[in-house]
Amino acid sequence: MVNIELRHLRYFVAVAEDLHFGKAANRLGISQPPLSQQILALEREIGARLFERSNRRVELTNAGKVFLKEALEILGKVDNAAALAERIHRGQVGEVKIGFFGSAPFVDEFQRLVFDFRKQHPNVNLVLREMPTYQQVDEILDGRLDLGFVRPLQPRPTPIQSVEISREMLAVVMRTDHPLASKDHGLSVADLASEPLVMYARSIGTGLYQKIVELCRDAGYAPNVAQEANATPTMMGLVAAGIGISILPASLERLSFEGLIFVPLRDPKAQTAMLLAKRWDDRSALVRHLFQAATRLRPKNAATECGADGATAKRGRNRQ
Repeated sequence: MVNIELRHLRYFVAVAEDLHFGKAANRLGISQPPLSQQILALEREIGARLFERSNRRVELTNAGKVFLKEALEILGKVDNAAALAERIHRGQVGEVKIGFFGSAPFVDEFQRLVFDFRKQHPNVNLVLREMPTYQQVDEILDGRLDLGFVRPLQPRPTPIQSVEISREMLAVVMRTDHPLASKDHGLSVADLASEPLVMYARSIGTGLYQKIVELCRDAGYAPNVAQEANATPTMMGLVAAGIGISILPASLERLSFEGLIFVPLRDPKAQTAMLLAKRWDDRSALVRHLFQAATRLRPKNAATECGADGATAKRGRNRQ
């Protein structure tokens, strides 16, 4: 087995480029005799003469010319690998896998974080995947996702670190001809006691289902769930079809669904938050950069970053 070190290649290339041992030694910062000895050792290791030497000049042999081409390629690859590793360590290149719930793109903070991150890290492959909050947490814990834009859920997990980056009020979505649509001053959850509700399917674990159930219970009744759906446009279409009313984040009014109106809920607890979550033990520079950017967006009185208001871990949880 040939035993050639990188320093041998660098010494050889320096001599091959200068075709002068003294000049090459000076460029390398070593004396000439050790350089000559290293080149002789390299030739013995290879089993071929790389230079023709005389008192007047140094020339590459045919073997030396071929070896120079290969040595330059090897050194170039090593330098590129080192530079790439350094850039990855600094968070300048790589891939980040991020989950988000369906309505997250309508939230200003989501748009700002994603836009700024892509602008600041043009060489990073950002993989975005839409999925419910519970599924995001599963995949963050399993390492299939690096980060997730999630809704608050209980109980709080210990392996998940999260920071609240946005909070918004909930609104009642109904047809414009609904009797309650005229209440411009807003509605209370108690006003909806007799109304059939169109809600996200409990099985997909969006976080809003649990929130709405809690609001209704606080108002003294159990929600009358007329229909469940898996996607926001489906829910709004069902409301437009007269199946019932719905309770959704106010930011979704941007969808401008014809024939529907968003009426604010007055209850102080009728609000939901968006959090950015990751594993506590994640040491990726890219993940750290995005998480720190999210922390700077944290609103006043928001949840802390120590796992509060995160989602429950897969093991031993109760989705109901």
